[in-house]
Amino acid sequence: MAEEEHSESTSNRDPGRSVTLRDIARELGVSHVTVSLALRDHPRISAATKTRVKKKAAEMDYHPDPMLSALSHYRLTSKEKPKQAQLAWLNPLKDPKKLLQNEEFRLYWEGANEIALKLGFGLEEFYTEELSLHRMDTIFKTRNIRGVIIAPLVGEVTPLNWDDFPWKDYAVVRLGRGLQGPLAHYVTSAQVSNTVLAYDHITQMGYKHIAFVGNSSKRRMFLAGYTWAQAYHSSDQFIPPLLLDENKPDEHQAIFMHWMKTYNPDAIITDNNLLLEWLKDMGRAVPDNVGIITTSIHDTPINAGIDQNPLEIGRSAIRLLVSLMNEHHFGIPDVRTTILVEGRWVEGSMLPNRIP
Repeated sequence: MAEEEHSESTSNRDPGRSVTLRDIARELGVSHVTVSLALRDHPRISAATKTRVKKKAAEMDYHPDPMLSALSHYRLTSKEKPKQAQLAWLNPLKDPKKLLQNEEFRLYWEGANEIALKLGFGLEEFYTEELSLHRMDTIFKTRNIRGVIIAPLVGEVTPLNWDDFPWKDYAVVRLGRGLQGPLAHYVTSAQVSNTVLAYDHITQMGYKHIAFVGNSSKRRMFLAGYTWAQAYHSSDQFIPPLLLDENKPDEHQAIFMHWMKTYNPDAIITDNNLLLEWLKDMGRAVPDNVGIITTSIHDTPINAGIDQNPLEIGRSAIRLLVSLMNEHHFGIPDVRTTILVEGRWVEGSMLPNRIP
């Protein structure tokens, strides 16, 4: 029977009919399932077979049936979906519980899990502190996990050997602008535009001397937004931003107090959650003496500033990951896709209106 099927060559096929997976399979003497998996770069199929199948598909001018693609899209977007596969949430912290103690990152997880379930996937957390990357690869392949989300590193340095994992076999998306690990596509907050948004609101509320205090980090882009906004507004009193060295936390308060006495701003944009304590120690009342604005209302004790929409950041990461899987884009890309999720302004008592 197999020989009879294989005897139908390309030349005997009706030229008006589109090439199907079964046509390619007959030409190669393999099953249509093998062809389907090879075209989707499934790890179960050898590299040699994938090459043969893709070459033959190109020779035969194979194109996926648009009606079947539409049906697949309908199934993907329909409301009721059974959980069909797992996605991995890779937690790279030395203390894994620390990640979800950060409210912003907990909401990343919540948003990611919500969309994963809607799309028919389960989202499972894996700790690099408990499992080596090599062991994770074995588990992922056993469970047919093809998509990996890399959670934020929260600023710490990890001893992981990131090369000890076959990234080429997986669709990968990072949360945050990490400086360690694979240079995968990533989703993060639109920190530049968020800070511009905050600056605009502060000026509209009557503040004239707006300053920025933040931790020095290449991961964070709030300073870029502040610098652009200050230049755009052409402030008559330039206040140099204060960047605190993350490696010298014991010196932060003294440096801040000296800077505060020197420039005496009437409003401060910050990502530092100790600022309120330092101002209290100086006898500077908030908001009577100075208004305070945070770049993230979720993880500072400051109630005015920017909500970075972390739920949507988590959702966007899963949408990107699933699209990569559907398009068979596995491995570390030559050109990264960056998705920036814009935040929203939140009014609070620590920044009252100064306009009479």
